[in-house]
Amino acid sequence: MKIDDAAARLEALGNPTRLKIYRALVRAGDNGLSVGRLQTRLDVAASTLSHHLKTLLVVGLITQERQATTLICRANYGLMQGLIEFLVDECCVETICTPAASKPTGQSAIVVLKGKGASK
Repeated sequence: MKIDDAAARLEALGNPTRLKIYRALVRAGDNGLSVGRLQTRLDVAASTLSHHLKTLLVVGLITQERQATTLICRANYGLMQGLIEFLVDECCVETICTPAASKPTGQSAIVVLKGKGASK
């Protein structure tokens, strides 16, 4: 992953509302959530939600699929895994890690993601 791409994705997640949206979609799993359900769950105005969803969509953190009249949003687990791998890839390469900062902890998070449809 290029550093500019990682920065754009992290910037998108730096907004509290977008982070709440993203976390809700991650919790929803592969089924995702409809825009209406997200709006109800997070108590966000439709125009505000639309703006934040567009930002997450543009950087690739989420996908959307239309099912008849319903728009379903899903977390892009493959991209999320790539972002986590980017963040932990060079952990402690210039020094010896302490147990709390060691690579295996980061790698275990990546293994968990692989079980969550990371190939999507």
